[in-house]
Amino acid sequence: MSSENKKSEYGKPPYPQLKYCLRCCTPETRADIVFDEMGICNMCVSAEHKMRINWKKREEELVKILEDAKRKSPNTYDCIVPISGGKDSTYQLHVLTKVYKMKVLAVTFSHNWFSEVGKQNLQNSLGKFNVDHIMFTPNRSLVNKLAKCSLYKIGDSCWTCHAGVGSFPLSVAVKFRIPLMIWGESVAEAGRISTYDDSVVQYDRDYFTKISAKIYAEEMANEEIPLKDLVMFQLPSHEEIDEAGVVGIHLGDFIFWDNERQTEFVKKEYGWKEDNIEGAYKKYKSVECRMVGVHDYACFVKRGFGRATGQASQDVRAGLMTRTEGFEIAKDVDKTLPQKALSYYLNITGLSEEEFVKACKNHSPENAKDLSHA
Repeated sequence: MSSENKKSEYGKPPYPQLKYCLRCCTPETRADIVFDEMGICNMCVSAEHKMRINWKKREEELVKILEDAKRKSPNTYDCIVPISGGKDSTYQLHVLTKVYKMKVLAVTFSHNWFSEVGKQNLQNSLGKFNVDHIMFTPNRSLVNKLAKCSLYKIGDSCWTCHAGVGSFPLSVAVKFRIPLMIWGESVAEAGRISTYDDSVVQYDRDYFTKISAKIYAEEMANEEIPLKDLVMFQLPSHEEIDEAGVVGIHLGDFIFWDNERQTEFVKKEYGWKEDNIEGAYKKYKSVECRMVGVHDYACFVKRGFGRATGQASQDVRAGLMTRTEGFEIAKDVDKTLPQKALSYYLNITGLSEEEFVKACKNHSPENAKDLSHA
């Protein structure tokens, strides 16, 4: 491409045939995206709404929920906090143990793909916040089988994690009768199936299945992976959840959630560490997982965008860069092959790169099936 052509293409969307949000860099191929009459996506609408919320009033609501939990659990844990050791869960532990003095049971579903930095961050958080901790790690053989089956079932390598982070903490809450579960970032923050105006107290048992796992353990089981091997991925029944009185909240519905400031805070105050992440230009999101590059590249193959587009869109909404700058950064990073993670994934599954791409494309939405990623 000549220098003149490069100049004319600078900052333009990578696929002119797709509709993009007029404010950020998000394309119509993203799951759950909705555009308003002005062509603005639901994530940008939520970001604007976030600036008009009375956060002092929201925090007062949070205090009432936490104090109620303390009254109901005089002899046990006040709440469960699902943690990975990432920057969000580290900040959650800070808020709940240091600010609100909650007695927390930390619960981790291990994907069995922890990076070295991720392991360090998790152990550092447990020590700095002095919390009790339960972790479940599925065996390596099962994880490898699921990584391959997952690609064909949902077009993503990571069903194991998507399902486990929903099922295991919920199972612990039911088993030990700890009614309050506390997550981090708001559902509205990622433009999913909720807004800041929706109820923030009612926990949805099937939340993680709907937004990421897509299918239940009963549907993932097959001749090679019997349901008995997936017992820790099975969700408690609605009756069991109701009997235990389990509800879930997201801190981001009650306190202003700022990824950049919170990351700098946990780095400075608690020694949390960043790392280089394939397929991203920021060094803090999903730092605990060695497979995140495969997950994000699968999204790029299926939908024409990856993690860098999401990060750029967040930066555009926050006023950290222009939409033009966001497109220019994202379209280069998104298409970069995650050499280390993909090589590892192909090795444990026995798939070729061509088979990987074909399986991903089979899950492309109609408006992304003909996209060329050359």
